Amino acid sequence: MIPPRLPPDPPNSGRLHPDRWIRILPEGVYVEPGGFYVDPVRPVERAVITHGHSDHARPGHDKVLATPGTLAIMRERLGEGAGAGRQPLAYGETIRIGDVTVRLVPAGHVLGSAQVVIEHGGSRIVLSGDYKRTHDRTCAPFEPVPCDVFVTEATFGLPVFRHPPDLGEIAKLLHSLRVFPERSHVVGVYALGKCQRLITLLRAAGYDRPVYLHGALMPICDLYRAQGVELGELRPATVAAKEDLKGAVVLAPPSAIADRWARRLADPVTAMASGWMRVRQRARQRGVELPLVISDHADWDELVQTLDDVGAPEVWVTHGREEALVHHATGRGIRARALALVGFEEEGA
Repeated sequence: MIPPRLPPDPPNSGRLHPDRWIRILPEGVYVEPGGFYVDPVRPVERAVITHGHSDHARPGHDKVLATPGTLAIMRERLGEGAGAGRQPLAYGETIRIGDVTVRLVPAGHVLGSAQVVIEHGGSRIVLSGDYKRTHDRTCAPFEPVPCDVFVTEATFGLPVFRHPPDLGEIAKLLHSLRVFPERSHVVGVYALGKCQRLITLLRAAGYDRPVYLHGALMPICDLYRAQGVELGELRPATVAAKEDLKGAVVLAPPSAIADRWARRLADPVTAMASGWMRVRQRARQRGVELPLVISDHADWDELVQTLDDVGAPEVWVTHGREEALVHHATGRGIRARALALVGFEEEGA
């Protein structure tokens, strides 16, 4: 039996529903009364950016609004392409753009990541960007905001995806180090977010030895340090002697693990930190000996919990496993639909 959908706002409610002023265009989500896009996939005149990952923070926009952390990441990664005009907006500050008010609140995804809270015509819509609910020492925690429409990602939007405790995954890595003290342990991580989070998890578990990094990972680690995130001693793996890398943790981009670069390592144990390591076939395809299920995206339980926490009567699902979350929300009497935006990648793509 299909449950009834919630009724729309009555004509005399004085509320202007977001579907009257939010448009889905080829460039992305367009806030018409504000004249800006959120995370546009093509260069636009005005953009609000949720976080610094390359599928959300594209080059070539004229004016960019984001948190100071995200702007710093964009400058590091994009240089002059980070935007001709860049305006920082701290968490919790509210500004007016055109006929709407805009506020950024933490998303808990990576350093500087934010949800975009937009109000217009008596209604409030929250665009989550990418987010997670798990504690992360490298970024501000997710903050639920009650709203009329919640726009959510669903990268891991299937009930099979339930991420294990991250310190338990780190314990697997530390156990392997004890069992194979003569082997390097090279872990595939993404330069922004996953690398720094893995380091802080190692430190929290008591690992105080130097962590060796592929050269591509060092600039963002330096940026995190400049933003006040403590990472401990880091050393470049490229110039390290092979003997020094025995029994060491070496972090590298996933592509480098299968490259000639990895030949400098001492009989490496190959690991990968990703939510997709829950899928054994993906681990086998990548030749991963030690899969670590550590994700910077919400799992199924976190997605469902977030729907409860924001209390929105309507949910739009932007990318990922859209159908399952739409079905779940509809079954609970929440109006739900998939936006089917293009240009956003799943974790690890």
